[in-house]
Amino acid sequence: MSIAARRMRQTHQPTFAELYVPKFVTVLREGYGLSDFHADVLSGLTVAIVALPLSMAIAIASGVTPDRGLYTAVVGGFIVSLLGGSRFQIGGPAGAFIVLVALTVERHGVEGVMLATAMAGVFLIAAGLLRLGTYIKFIPYPVTVGFTAGIAVIILTSQIRDLLGIRLAGKEPGEFIPKLEALARGLPTASGSAIAIAALSIAIKQKYAAS
Repeated sequence: MSIAARRMRQTHQPTFAELYVPKFVTVLREGYGLSDFHADVLSGLTVAIVALPLSMAIAIASGVTPDRGLYTAVVGGFIVSLLGGSRFQIGGPAGAFIVLVALTVERHGVEGVMLATAMAGVFLIAAGLLRLGTYIKFIPYPVTVGFTAGIAVIILTSQIRDLLGIRLAGKEPGEFIPKLEALARGLPTASGSAIAIAALSIAIKQKYAAS
């Protein structure tokens, strides 16, 4: 390839149609064989083994039934694979959304979650069209780390009741401080068997994570 051709290729700006053609279509155009299908099946099974239990756990932590997490993971996974823009992209549940989903379910119900998801999709499409993704570089690193750490703390506190088998007189508060206060008052009702199972599960997880 000549120098002029390389420069032209580097400076070529993709058209609207090129940007939004699903990778599924472009992969078929380039050629998709049996070996590619075999590799994708193995990769998909590997992701499913992790994603399906995780999706049920996230659904429970978000205040909905486990089947809704399964539906979302399966349907969402197919949609991302079909319409995604990268051949290496994997669609799956994200624990960081537990806080947002749980609060939305509590205040607006499952219908509110569906509406919020649709609105988020529209906003993401608009951000892509306006090329706003480049401005993420102006967000300081401590802000993103603090945001992620805050979510981790909130997710942890949301699981303390089930982890210790605490029984509360009323509904568990969604806010952070009232939640801790309610859990502290319910500590005398903690279940020894629940604590033992939780400790055993954590120990097994740590053992296999270290190996």
